[in-house]
Amino acid sequence: MSDNSYNPNNFGSNYDGQNHSSDSANQANSNFDSAPSNYKDPNNMFPETNGRRPIHFGRNKNKNKNKNINKNFDGNQSSYGQNQDFNQSNDFNQNSDFNTRNFSYENYDNYNNDANKAPNEKRRDSSNNLKKSRRKSNNGSNRPKNKKKSKLRLFGKIIAWFTTIFALVLLAGMAVFFTYAASAPKITESELASENSTQIYDSQGNLIYSVSQQQRDYADQSEIPKSMMHAVVAIEDRRFYKHHGVDVYRTLGALVSDIKGKITGSTAGLQGGSTLTQQLVKLSVFSTKTSDQTLKVKAQEAWLALKVERNFSKNQILTFYINKVNMGNGVYGMETAAKYYFGKTLKQLDVSQTAILAGIPQSPVYYDPYVYPKNLKIRRDQVLAGEVKMGYITQAQANKAKAESVTKGLISKSKHTANSVSTNLTVNAYVQSALKEVKKLGYNPNKDGLKIYTAMNMKMQKRLYKVLNGGTGVPWQNGIQAAATVANPKNGRILAQVGGRNVTTMFGLNRAVQTNRSSGSTAKPLVDYGPAIEYLNWPTYRTVQDTAYKYPGTNTSVHDFDDEYQGNMTMRKAIVVSRNIPAVKTLMDVGTTRSSEFLNKLGIAIKASQLTASSAIGINVSTEQEATAYSAFANGGTYYKPEYVEKIVTSDGVTHSYKPSGTRAMKKSTAFMMTNMLEGVPQSNGSAPGAKISGLYQAVKPGIVGYASSVGQPDGAESDVWLTGYTKYLAASFWVGYDEPNKTGNYIPYSSESSMPERAYRDFMISAIQGYENTNWTAPSTVEKVVKNGVTEYEVKGAKWSNGGLPSVYSSSSSSTQTVVVDPPASASTASTSSSSSSVVVQSSSSSSSSAAASSSSSNDTQTSSSANTESSANTESSANTDSNSP
Repeated sequence: MSDNSYNPNNFGSNYDGQNHSSDSANQANSNFDSAPSNYKDPNNMFPETNGRRPIHFGRNKNKNKNKNINKNFDGNQSSYGQNQDFNQSNDFNQNSDFNTRNFSYENYDNYNNDANKAPNEKRRDSSNNLKKSRRKSNNGSNRPKNKKKSKLRLFGKIIAWFTTIFALVLLAGMAVFFTYAASAPKITESELASENSTQIYDSQGNLIYSVSQQQRDYADQSEIPKSMMHAVVAIEDRRFYKHHGVDVYRTLGALVSDIKGKITGSTAGLQGGSTLTQQLVKLSVFSTKTSDQTLKVKAQEAWLALKVERNFSKNQILTFYINKVNMGNGVYGMETAAKYYFGKTLKQLDVSQTAILAGIPQSPVYYDPYVYPKNLKIRRDQVLAGEVKMGYITQAQANKAKAESVTKGLISKSKHTANSVSTNLTVNAYVQSALKEVKKLGYNPNKDGLKIYTAMNMKMQKRLYKVLNGGTGVPWQNGIQAAATVANPKNGRILAQVGGRNVTTMFGLNRAVQTNRSSGSTAKPLVDYGPAIEYLNWPTYRTVQDTAYKYPGTNTSVHDFDDEYQGNMTMRKAIVVSRNIPAVKTLMDVGTTRSSEFLNKLGIAIKASQLTASSAIGINVSTEQEATAYSAFANGGTYYKPEYVEKIVTSDGVTHSYKPSGTRAMKKSTAFMMTNMLEGVPQSNGSAPGAKISGLYQAVKPGIVGYASSVGQPDGAESDVWLTGYTKYLAASFWVGYDEPNKTGNYIPYSSESSMPERAYRDFMISAIQGYENTNWTAPSTVEKVVKNGVTEYEVKGAKWSNGGLPSVYSSSSSSTQTVVVDPPASASTASTSSSSSSVVVQSSSSSSSSAAASSSSSNDTQTSSSANTESSANTESSANTDSNSP
């Protein structure tokens, strides 16, 4: 080959052996310096191809490729060769327009197309090499097309997999459905049409209440107007006339809504997929207990709905449903509801009233026309909108109905009287509490058709009701209210309960379980002295002070009813006569943390942060809470939560029994010592003499709550009075007060503050204890009896305790100076050093003993109970300081 021949495979980066990529800008934009001088003669220029162009630069005119090729030229990095030389020629520079500014594939193609094209092997090789080079330099210009195809193939595979999985899940679901359906219970026409009421029995198995108390006026199909049926369908199941018992579309829609609600965390979109037929089946056959809403039950419910649809017409199913649903206020069935709420039959209702009845069943409580009329209006308007959408009524009719008040024509609730009023009102509060417990256990007494067996003692229930309603001579004030709860200390079960006086309607306010009234001094054994014995080992004779005192951190003084101070006294006396200042000081010694712990163990959930110094003389509790808390004192320290239900028999005949389970709330020593002190309260010199029952072993504690001066009630007026007492077999708590205690005139005079609760307790207990043993409590082995100046006291055996630096109360003082004397008697020289192992009593002494008293007082601050203490005959108690309130 000649030196000036053009070999495209050697078209490289060096034209004259120089690198042009490093030339100046002018050099980069100038004409090529090197080119074959015979470029105008193709035969000479391309001798090996007879003048034909060996390769075709313009075969692919892709712009990206052009840019890449130009880049190769500009960057001097072409892959066509590394050693090709171009001879410089002035002729080329002067006559050729083939320069770097005008060079392009198109120009070069035009130039090459003038040459004859004859394929040969070298041409194909060159072309293939160029294609490979272009594929490397075009940065995947053909890839988008390949990616699109890959995505389509991947999408197809995903669809195929999902289809397969869906088919498998569907088959598995069908298998499960038919397995459950095979074991579905039978359903009869009588079950579809009949009432499924819950019944409540007393401890002897006697029926005391039926949840469906209102007389059910069953409406035949001919008595139910089309307007009523249309309203029900419009709000409950708009596809009712299209499906066959199970609405697949509605079920799927509900499922999607449920999933959406769970993802977003919103419950607003949650909805059920049950048809009217499925709802009817549930009301007739299945329990509505939450734990029973399983996949098996849902499958059986759907299966039975299909069977019902095959055997009954749509109108028959609607008739069953309209007569069975709960309409609130103890009313079942819409015909009965029409008469109860509006005093009309279904056919006499207007458009608004019909829509009201159709809307209530979704939530009879939330849409109660007497309690939540605003909620009911929203629901009624939803029903009307549904009727318009279904074409049952016109928009004009709906607008007229919406303008009508939901209370129009509504019968006053006060005019309703419950069936068998005398019996039902007697058990009203107890039934309320029992049904509340049943719901906590997971049942729905309004739907489940239960048989509830309670612990109610009907004899006690009737007596308690009679006492609180003025049947025994208790001097009740006009308009005064009262409530009481009676518990069995052995197991915590509630034997009787009354929630108010002169109650005329069922399911009103149950004051026996309300917790917004202060207990007064009945709190002292629970908040102050019980914890002091439990945690500080105080003996019954521990010294407490009744001296001028202000609530810590305030300028408010603590007072008693007499505005007097009685100085040092034993804990026993402070409890028996119910002094306030010693109680507050005791709480300060115990601390709110320990007090709170003690209360919580007794079922009274009060945090330490909620306790203040004033809590020592009153906390907010209910008679139910106090009856069961005091029961722990009665039974030796075990707390049982209040329970009403002994067993429940569900509609399928299965019996569910409920055994009480107690927990240790305090030491046996604490329970006994507290009880022993409270036995002195219902005595002539105690704080509740009116509760005394001759010969009965009982422990009692009264409580009185006064008014703040800012309320404006008369001096000595009281707002709440309590009395809680117990024997070994019964515990009863009574509260008396006004529902609006701050209203002018609604106060309890000082002269009668104790007469009502004490007399009520006594009148009830005298009757209630008949048939029970009358035995006293015995001290456990952990308690030691100590006789102090003829007074029987008790201490925790071997326990250390502090007297708070105070002198012992027991003395026969003839002088203001007191000397600590060790019992058994010891010499004066050993009195101050040996007291750590002996009980301490205070005895009067001459002034010459003052130094001994001072040293002994300090050394005896922390003491250890003796296991065998006897009182010296020389230690006699003066009459002026006698604490003779022991039982």
